[in-house]
Amino acid sequence: MSEQMPLSLEQQFNIKSFENEVKSLNHEQALEFLVKLYEQMLRKENMYRDFLKYQWGIESNNWSQQNP
Repeated sequence: MSEQMPLSLEQQFNIKSFENEVKSLNHEQALEFLVKLYEQMLRKENMYRDFLKYQWGIESNNWSQQNP
């Protein structure tokens, strides 16, 4: 993925808001926040992967039963 998708105006605003929030954190808080953010990103990635597997019929797990 060499080209980046453009961000909407709302997303750009959210980034600025996030930047301002992060600037107020001390080093320890920032590290803790970064680890939690990374964990959340991995969980979201797993959710997308599992959903696509279900939609494509690759996996027999029922998406609707796992994620009501």
